[in-house]
Amino acid sequence: MAEDKPWALISEKVKGDYIKDFIKIMEEHFHLICHKDLLENPLLYGPKIQAVFVWYYPYIEPSLLRLMPSLKVVANGGVGVDHLDVAYISSLGVKVTNTPDVVNDATADIAMGLLLASARKIVEGYKVSTDPEITHKPFLMGVEVSGSTVGIVGMGRIGYKVAQRSKGFDMKILYHNRNRRSVEDEQVVGATYCDKIDDLLKESDFVVLVVNLSAETRGLIGHRELSLMKPTATLVNVSRGLVVDQDALVKALQSGSIRAAALDVTYPEPLPRDHPLLHLPQVVITPHLGTSTDKTTGKMVQRAVENAVAAVKGLPIPDEVKPN
Repeated sequence: MAEDKPWALISEKVKGDYIKDFIKIMEEHFHLICHKDLLENPLLYGPKIQAVFVWYYPYIEPSLLRLMPSLKVVANGGVGVDHLDVAYISSLGVKVTNTPDVVNDATADIAMGLLLASARKIVEGYKVSTDPEITHKPFLMGVEVSGSTVGIVGMGRIGYKVAQRSKGFDMKILYHNRNRRSVEDEQVVGATYCDKIDDLLKESDFVVLVVNLSAETRGLIGHRELSLMKPTATLVNVSRGLVVDQDALVKALQSGSIRAAALDVTYPEPLPRDHPLLHLPQVVITPHLGTSTDKTTGKMVQRAVENAVAAVKGLPIPDEVKPN
């Protein structure tokens, strides 16, 4: 019966924009209450809420958690939970979940899309082709992708998908990972393991970052690492903005230490309109589009709902994230 459905909190921004086409999936199992309505009447709604669905919004802060004494789960849409204080939330007896696996293909696709756009000057070509002031065909010289060397930093689920796609371009594939993958995994995509990230940086024409944000990976790519890259190399980041020291990246691009950068993530998001990265011609930036496809978003919503339902009912949770 509808009246028996538990209550869940969701951001009005997400409900109205990002997942509006998938709200029915959530409403099959939950009464949805928007963040704004909770804040306007916390005594009425707060005690009812047992789940929160998060796509970056709403911000899960202690002040918000205190309004929801019956909360059982924070269900995150996406893999990364660096925006959540998992240890604190868990200390309250509240479960945290994410949605691994379903985001792999879409994120790997955007990595390759950025790599190709940067290498073949697709954005510049579009601007030239549509600029009414340009009446001649300019010569936009790109760099070859097929047969080049790609270095993948972070060979988890998404990184391995990037390797599969790179194989299709006959690329030499290097990778650096916290743990080496099996020989069989390496042979399937033709990947070579680099025990030291420095070796990968020195040899790669394209360096693709696909790591989770953690204390170990924050600022992973800085002045030193960028100086090791080829002056003809491109940095592609589809992980998190804070993995890269952006000030160091700006200097590397301005000085010609590296050729280009292609970024789906920055910090903050979006960048201030006067940020130098937005005004460098050799930079391609997209607004964190990694998982933004209809198919993947639908799968993410479905998985988030499954996790939330399990937590509310006290059942085994498919994708529980536990504090380190």
